[in-house]
Amino acid sequence: MDSTASGGLINLHGEWQLSSADGEHGVAMAVPGDVHSALAAAGVIPDPYFGRNEDVVQWVAEREWSLERRFALSDVSGDWYLDIDYLDTVAVVFVNDVPVLSADNCFRRYRPDVTQALLPGENTIRIHFHSNITAGAERQARQPFYIPYSTGNCPIPNGNMLRKPQCHFGWDWNIAIAPFGVYGTLSLKKLDPARIEHVESEQVHHADGHVELKVTATIYAAEPAVVAVHFALDDERVRLDVGISAGETKVVHVFEIENPRLWWPLGSGEQALYTLTVDLPGETVTRQIGLRTVELLTDPDEAGSRFALKVNGREIFCRGANWIPADALFSRSSEEKTTDLLNSAVAAHMNMIRIWGGGFYEADWFYDLCDRLGLMVWQDFMFACNLYPCTEDFLDNVAHEVEYQVKRLSSHASIVIWCGDNELVGALTWFPESRDNRDRYLVAYDRLNRTIEQGVKKTFPQGIWWPSSPASGYLDYGDAWHADGSGDMHYWSVWHENKSFDNYRTVKPRFCSEFGFQSYTSLPVIESFADKADMNIASPVIELHQKNAGGNERIAGTMFRYFRFPKDFANFVYLSQIQQGLAIKTAVEYWRSLKPHCMGTIYWQLNDTWPVASWSSLDYGGSWKAMHYMVRRFFQPVAVAAIPAEDGTSISLSMVNDTLDAVTIDANLFVLTLSGDRIPLKSVQGDCGPDAADVLVTLDASEIPADGLLAWSFIASNGMSGEGHFLNGTYKSLDLEPSRLETTVVPTVDGGFEITVTAHGLALFVMLESQTAGRYSDNAFDLSAGESRRIYFTPAAALPAGTVPDFRIYDLYTCQSAD
Repeated sequence: MDSTASGGLINLHGEWQLSSADGEHGVAMAVPGDVHSALAAAGVIPDPYFGRNEDVVQWVAEREWSLERRFALSDVSGDWYLDIDYLDTVAVVFVNDVPVLSADNCFRRYRPDVTQALLPGENTIRIHFHSNITAGAERQARQPFYIPYSTGNCPIPNGNMLRKPQCHFGWDWNIAIAPFGVYGTLSLKKLDPARIEHVESEQVHHADGHVELKVTATIYAAEPAVVAVHFALDDERVRLDVGISAGETKVVHVFEIENPRLWWPLGSGEQALYTLTVDLPGETVTRQIGLRTVELLTDPDEAGSRFALKVNGREIFCRGANWIPADALFSRSSEEKTTDLLNSAVAAHMNMIRIWGGGFYEADWFYDLCDRLGLMVWQDFMFACNLYPCTEDFLDNVAHEVEYQVKRLSSHASIVIWCGDNELVGALTWFPESRDNRDRYLVAYDRLNRTIEQGVKKTFPQGIWWPSSPASGYLDYGDAWHADGSGDMHYWSVWHENKSFDNYRTVKPRFCSEFGFQSYTSLPVIESFADKADMNIASPVIELHQKNAGGNERIAGTMFRYFRFPKDFANFVYLSQIQQGLAIKTAVEYWRSLKPHCMGTIYWQLNDTWPVASWSSLDYGGSWKAMHYMVRRFFQPVAVAAIPAEDGTSISLSMVNDTLDAVTIDANLFVLTLSGDRIPLKSVQGDCGPDAADVLVTLDASEIPADGLLAWSFIASNGMSGEGHFLNGTYKSLDLEPSRLETTVVPTVDGGFEITVTAHGLALFVMLESQTAGRYSDNAFDLSAGESRRIYFTPAAALPAGTVPDFRIYDLYTCQSAD
């Protein structure tokens, strides 16, 4: 409980005491952490993720809570301040019962002066959390007119009144429990005599190749002083003795880099990084610097206008997924778990993630990791799917948030675009209030959007600004869901409007930043929150873990459209994942074939916040769904895909090459019969230029028998290879013959397992699964009759000697056959 100052710093992380304001509950809580996790650990509430417990923990967010701890301070002389960030959200901080901070923005850093509140000896710090639900209602009542929120997403009302993650109030993939807590820095510091408030950098790239790196350190002091400021870039270090005023002083140093090593996105070059440090006596701030230029091309053309990112003078096709918070409850997340999720993105050939606007601005280490991995970041500001206030106090709060976040994050090479919000323009059409009085709400939106834009342009003039996602262009308030000629597009007609997968080929986005199709989370994950009696898609537990209205019906209805119905619950889950992968594959393969008309496909979504049916390709916990294995194939930098003609009379094999070098592709085409025989069709060779898409070969549809599938394998001159099949029809029309799969499992010396899968008939979408968490070398693959494949399984954690996981195997035939 007690903490003693070491020099001028007391780290206030550790154990605190949590109590409800009514005195009914009192438990220990770890800080950083969240209240729900502390209550669950103490047995006050059940695990919110299990069964239908979401319903029985709602009372937590309705109450007021206090966190308290003691610390000892022998010498209180000088100036002291608290350093707090990620304080969620409406809270008052007391030191020895003196209020020192009234906070209401999870996305700001607070540094209140607490000098007058401190006592020699023992001190007490207390954080009083107001109910987010009550605070939201109170603020809504104070608005000059009603501000609608997305009731379809948020069963807990008025989250749009508060500057905290919007998905905390529920979403069509998130649990709705409005969590709160302290998730970041919490410490007491002495101002002796100054502190570093911000470190920002600006790059000037000259025609001769050399780069000027301008570093600006903002120094804060209570009184005028002279301080030694050191700037270092790798091995170059300089000292400046600076006279600073009371308040903020900016100190600038310019590094000249004659032969810079450039930072490139993954797959386009190395992720060269320089270490920048700025230090005062007693404080050091470190930044990773990647030297690179970024442009957003929006040139007009015949279709409308382009939307393409150019890094270091090279246009980059963006392959990626949308990122949502790593967990619905902060205490259940970790740097290790998040690193695993981002490594899975890289393993599937992604070079971009979009940090969606309903969650968090992520921690510094998150962006450091993206810098190192070469993952470009599309950074939304944290506004999503609601309308928002435009009152002076709200916009002032937002302006402080934007200034802090942009100053904190702008040095990261990975962040290539700053986007004002997610779907706020579309939201103007979602509510009767804004439909009936569009002018009022459009002006309110514009005031908010301009506040964010001006904050970005003032704070970081080099930043690439995009007003909203989706948007057809600057000051364009039209429908960017269905208009595909310009800007970025969210295309949801296949899922939300129940269109066929072929419908993806009716649009030609310039950059599709959202599109998705749901599946169930994998059976081992379902078994972690549901009892055996709940294993039915219509059971209350399974329905509670489906947050999209009509989602279960959409999954089942799509199966009726394309497949024969699976024989049991486990196979229903499996088949939902296969059809999810096929949907996204259809979109990505077609849109990549349009390159350079289309220059980005960012699907919804990479990860889950809790165990739930969703659009994610990774399960909660990080295991790969079937789709993620498919993503790794269709996002490969050199890929071959079948694209049918609109009238169905021909099928073209598209070549896509996202690399800098031309490649030659050799492909073998054959027909797969329903008995699993491979009948050679033809061998073809084609050249695909650098950063290009082209047609390898076009077949007449009549070359493929009605009861057969077109299949191919290819190898490119750069060593990349792949395979695939295409069915000109629906899988339910196939009278599949028994696949007769056999498996053998052999432990390997490194603690993994080699699984040999052999088919004696046609086996489509072969999927291995185990209760043991881990990664497969491949999955959701096809086998012809007599074909074997070795799959390597690496457990997530080492298994006891002699333990062999029990592997379940699925394929399309056994999924629907009772044999």
